[in-house]
Amino acid sequence: MASINGIAHIQLSVSDMERSVRFYRPLLTSLEMVVLRDTPDYFYCIGGRTGIAISPSRSGGATRPFEQGQPGLHHFCFRARSREDVDAIYAMALGLQARIIRAPQEGAWAPGYYSVLFEDPDGIRIEANYVPGKGHLEPSRGTGTL
Repeated sequence: MASINGIAHIQLSVSDMERSVRFYRPLLTSLEMVVLRDTPDYFYCIGGRTGIAISPSRSGGATRPFEQGQPGLHHFCFRARSREDVDAIYAMALGLQARIIRAPQEGAWAPGYYSVLFEDPDGIRIEANYVPGKGHLEPSRGTGTL
């Protein structure tokens, strides 16, 4: 049996590197992530046991808009340490003029679930959530399976 320690990184292909770096640099650094690489063809930040990379799409631009329900990435979600952090990420998304899909609110996905959902310039959906305690993995909640 193997064990994992989270997701090491996510790499996103974007239609316009300059536009996407203008969006992701302030967002990711506001999450205390550190820029490790910033070149015309690769932008990479790490922090919170997470890495986010962006690079230009192979087509050199979007041939079709991002569609959440197509094969591939549906969305990605940052795990926040508090509800206040979710609210701060929402404020940052507003400042970046991101398209807000869902303002911070509670949800039924786990006990105490609180999240925000917005889109990057290519329409890739980004969520930030907070779940108190161990969520579904609390011993009092049963087996810890979803």
